[in-house]
Amino acid sequence: MEHSKAKPVTMTNTSCHVVAMPYPGRGHINPMINLCKHILSQKPDILFTFVVTEEWLSFLSPYKMPTNIRFQTIPNVIPSELGRANDFPGFLEAVATKMKVPFLQLLDGLDFSVDAIIYDTYLDWVVKVGNSRNIPVASLFTMSATVFSVFHHFDLLVQNDHFPLELSEQGEEVVDYIPGVPPARLLDLPTVFNGTGRQVLSRALEPVSMVSKAQYLLFTSAYELEAGVIDALKLKFPFPVYTLGPSIPYVELKDNSGLSTNDHNIPDYLEWLNSQPKGSVFYVSMGSFLSVSSAQKEEIVAGVCNSGVRFLWVSRGETTLFKDGYGNMGLVVSWCDQLGVLSHPSVGGFMTHCGWNSTMEGVFSGIPMLAFPIFWDQIPNSKKIVEDWNVGWRVKPGVDHESLVTREEIAELVKNLMDQESDEVKTMRRKAKELQEACRAAIARGGSSHSNLASFIRDISQGKAK
Repeated sequence: MEHSKAKPVTMTNTSCHVVAMPYPGRGHINPMINLCKHILSQKPDILFTFVVTEEWLSFLSPYKMPTNIRFQTIPNVIPSELGRANDFPGFLEAVATKMKVPFLQLLDGLDFSVDAIIYDTYLDWVVKVGNSRNIPVASLFTMSATVFSVFHHFDLLVQNDHFPLELSEQGEEVVDYIPGVPPARLLDLPTVFNGTGRQVLSRALEPVSMVSKAQYLLFTSAYELEAGVIDALKLKFPFPVYTLGPSIPYVELKDNSGLSTNDHNIPDYLEWLNSQPKGSVFYVSMGSFLSVSSAQKEEIVAGVCNSGVRFLWVSRGETTLFKDGYGNMGLVVSWCDQLGVLSHPSVGGFMTHCGWNSTMEGVFSGIPMLAFPIFWDQIPNSKKIVEDWNVGWRVKPGVDHESLVTREEIAELVKNLMDQESDEVKTMRRKAKELQEACRAAIARGGSSHSNLASFIRDISQGKAK
């Protein structure tokens, strides 16, 4: 069904009709929406048909969208987002097998002909659909280009006896043979290469292999953040490889105040931030899907509360963890505009699960991070934050991702990260600001992402894909 807020659109006032098919998960839908908005900021007359499951339409309904993004739905592949977390392999299987037929039916029933499809890389069946209908398809990879390249070069891991992988024995061995990818320990690879993660490895490798059948490869990263790996990938594919990121909602920010241009009534948490000293607030958000154990949550809460540092915490339905209180030094909310918060002058640090979108928002905001990865690409993202970019510290440095980090360790890390007089932290903050400037330059007129976006728009508008 079409989104209720969409206004009638005709092909006489649109230059191009693009179908956007995101993976049904928050970390995939958000960057796809942001990409569509960024495209419209350069060329407002493109029409997007944005396909989501019925469940996700209900989540997105409260948000204001441009008129030229109209929503269409297909049935849910699994009853709820909770089901996804409880049976992740089952969810991946359902997405791979249950979405294609309703998508085909929707595609064939659209009122306008389709000029291009932008699809999430993990929905690899879309490539076959586009090719069978002679519609150009662009694969959008919503993780880092580094992670894509690791999957793409899986054969090199096998050749070097690094798969199958036993972290307890091989974890510290170094992978230094993937083109353009900085050297990394085996324990810094995505979790699908070891332990229980192997049961979903094929769901990572097969979609990446199908990208060769597409007409474009798009990344939500900025070229300057992963230049070496992007250059190497461009040599691998005969079609355009575009970095269009960061695909975060920066168009909705106003200056660097953390206030959204659409906000007429300032939320309580922003009023609270406005009253705090510059760089004094530590922001905590551990993502919206997978989570740490209850015992680890208790240690994190106690550690942050005991650090003596001001904090803003996004705790989705877990306020009971704060039953002992946190005085006037902290604020706990169920939701916030994360990029707005990270861009606020009062915020000086960020504890993150290292999802790629959160990583990009932290980098874009120039904020040092405490990395607490949990699963999949969060592990290599943590390594990138700490070692490649030098803008953060690991909370859990060892091979054993199940080991408990104590409240004393966490309190010390938070206190040290927020110490504005520390020379080490000053260096980290300087590097974070340099990355921030690189991101801002990339999206500015003439920058790498801005220019790539213009090229991609020109390609799909003029039908240049072969």
